[in-house]
Amino acid sequence: MTSSGCRGLTAALLLLCATSAAIADLSDKLRDDSELSQFYSQVEQNPIANATLTLRSCTIFVPTNEAFQRYKGNIHVLYHISTSAFSKEQLPKSVSSDMDGNPPLYITKNRNGDIYVNNARIIPSLSVEMTNREGKRQVMHIIDEVLQPLSVQKNAQDNINNPDAMQFLQMAEQLDLNDFHLRTYRSQVTLAKKESVYQSPGAHTFLIPIDESFKLSARSGLVDAKVIDGHVIPNTVIFTAASQHDDPKTSAAFEDLLKVTVSFFKQKDGKMYVKSNTIVGDAKHHEGVVLAEIVKANIPVQNGVVHLIHRPLMIIDTTVTDFLKSFKFLNENGENGALRKFYEVIMDNGGEVLDDITNLSEVTILAPSNDAWNASLIENLLRNRKKMREILNMHIIRDRLNVDKIRQKNANMIAQVPTVNNNTFLYFNVKGEGADAVITVEGGGVNATIVQADVAQTNGYVHIIDRVLGVPHTTVLGKLETDPMMSDTYKMGQFSHFNDQLNNTQRRFTYFVPRDKGWQKTELDYPSAHKKLFMPDFSYHSKSILERHLAIADHVFTMKDLVQYSQQAGNVVLPTFRDSLQIRVEEEAGRYVIIWNYKKINVYRPDVECTNGIIHVIDYPLLEEKDVVVSGGSYLTESSICILLANLIMITVAKILN
Repeated sequence: MTSSGCRGLTAALLLLCATSAAIADLSDKLRDDSELSQFYSQVEQNPIANATLTLRSCTIFVPTNEAFQRYKGNIHVLYHISTSAFSKEQLPKSVSSDMDGNPPLYITKNRNGDIYVNNARIIPSLSVEMTNREGKRQVMHIIDEVLQPLSVQKNAQDNINNPDAMQFLQMAEQLDLNDFHLRTYRSQVTLAKKESVYQSPGAHTFLIPIDESFKLSARSGLVDAKVIDGHVIPNTVIFTAASQHDDPKTSAAFEDLLKVTVSFFKQKDGKMYVKSNTIVGDAKHHEGVVLAEIVKANIPVQNGVVHLIHRPLMIIDTTVTDFLKSFKFLNENGENGALRKFYEVIMDNGGEVLDDITNLSEVTILAPSNDAWNASLIENLLRNRKKMREILNMHIIRDRLNVDKIRQKNANMIAQVPTVNNNTFLYFNVKGEGADAVITVEGGGVNATIVQADVAQTNGYVHIIDRVLGVPHTTVLGKLETDPMMSDTYKMGQFSHFNDQLNNTQRRFTYFVPRDKGWQKTELDYPSAHKKLFMPDFSYHSKSILERHLAIADHVFTMKDLVQYSQQAGNVVLPTFRDSLQIRVEEEAGRYVIIWNYKKINVYRPDVECTNGIIHVIDYPLLEEKDVVVSGGSYLTESSICILLANLIMITVAKILN
C-alpha cells in the first residue's frame, strides 16, 4: 500500500472514530437535530431520562418542535420513554412508559397504515435505531403531538398513578378535567353494580357523560346497566386522531335482544363527535342514533382511554326542539355544537320556526351542518327574513322519516316528500346498500347529502346534511349534469351542443325539463320518434324540441308567477330561442298543471332554483309525434349523407382519370 493510501485509510478511521464518539447514544442524536431541540432540553433537565439514554435499552417518542409550540400543558418527559426497544414493526398494542406508575402508551394503526402512540402519529421514515456505548439497543420515533398523560389537580390529596377507568371515575374531583364533573354517571354505575366493566383489565374505550348532560331531572334514571354497557367499546382503544370516520364498533351492549354500535366522526371545523346506533332495541331502549360531542378527549387510563361527552348515548328522551336547544348550551360553554349555526339562524329569524317545530307531534328535520352555512350566497340571504323563513321551512317534514322509511319510499322511484312549505317537496334518492349507501335529498334546486342520519328524538328524527336547501349554488347546466332525474334531457342536449348556453350567467332561463320517466313514456306513445331523438344523427330535431322547453328572458318565471299570469290573460306566451311557448298553468289540489296543445302535463318538481335560472321538472315532454316525422317517408342521416357524398366524389374522380 502506498504512503498516500495509508494516510487516506488513517484519515477515514479517525473520522469514523470521531463520529462514533460524537454520536454514542440517542441523547447525542437529539442534541444534533435542531428540529428536536425542545425535547432534548427536557431530557437534559431530567436525570432519569439522561441515565436511561446513557445506560439502558429504550424506545423514545420524540415530539417535533412544532408539536411543542401547539402544546399548552405540562411536559412529562418520562411519559415519552419506554425501557424496551421497539422498531415500528415490533411495537406491541401497548408499551409501559417510564413515568411514575408506568402508565401504558397505546399503539394503534389506521387504515392508511399510519401508526399512532396514544393520539400522536409516528412520522414515517424518521425513526432511528442504534446501539449506545453500553451496547444497549435504542429506538427513536418522531411524533407529531406531545403525549399527555392523565393530569392531576395541584391540590389533589391522593397520590394518583395509573388508575383504571373505575378509579378514574371515583377520583374525578382530583383530576384536571376542565371543570367537568362526573358524579351523576358515577352514581349510576355504582347503582347498577357495573364497576367491574370499568375495572376490566385490557384495553377498552370508555365514553363518560358529564354532569351538565343530566340537567333533565328524569334522565339519570334512564341510565341502566344496558345503557352503561353502551358507553363502552370493549377490547378496542380509540384515540380521536387515529379513529376511522363513521366506522361502527360493537359496544358492550351487543347481544341477541339489544344491539348497539358506537362510532366516531369529525366535522371540518375539527370538532369530534361520537354516536350510538341502537340497531335492535327493546321496550326500554329505542332504536335510533344518539349524537354526542366529545368535550374532553383522549384521557389515558390503565385499561384504555376515556372520552368525556356532552350527553349520554342510547337515551332518547328529548324532543326535536330540545335537541336543537341543546346546542345553545354548548355554545354558551365554549363548545361548537354540530348544529350550532342552524339553531342560531332559527333564533336570528325570530324563533317562530322553532315554535312551529314544537307544535308538530311528529317531525323530521333536515339540519344543515355548521360548514353548510359558510356558502358564499347564504350571507346575503340571512338578512332577508321572509326568504330565510321559506328556506328554513323547506328543511321541516311533518312525519317521522328515518332511513328505513326513505328506503321504502325510494324502492321503485325517487321518493317525493312534502315539507311544511306550501307546494314544496323534497326528493330523496338512495344509492348503494348497507353501510355503503349514500342518501341525497334535493330541495329548491340544491342537492345535499345526508352526512349523519337517524338522530332519534321522542317525536321524530334529525338528519344532518352538508348543504342548505333552497340556496342555489350551480347553474342550470350544472343542475342538469348532476341530477339523476334529468339525465335523459342532459344527454339529448349534449348531441347538438344545446347545453352549452345553459352555463351563461348573464341570462335568465326558465327551463321545463321532462324527467327521465317522462321520456320513457314517449317511448311507449311514439316509439319511432323516441328512438330518433336519442340518436346523434337526429340532433337537429332534438335541439328544436328542447328549444321549445327553454324560455329566455331578463327574469325567471316561477310556477306561482305563471299561475297568476294565466288567471289574468288565459294563456302565457314565453319567449324562446326561435319563437315562443304558449301555455296555461293551473293549480289543482296543491299541484301545478301545464296545459299545452290541449294536453295536461303535471309539474313534478316546481321551482328548482339555479344561479342563472329556474327549472320546472315536468312529467311529460312538450312533444307530438309529428315533431320527428320526416317528409317523404325517408330520411338520410348525416352519416348516410357523408357516405353518399364520398361515393359520388370517387365516381367523379374515376371518370376524370378515364
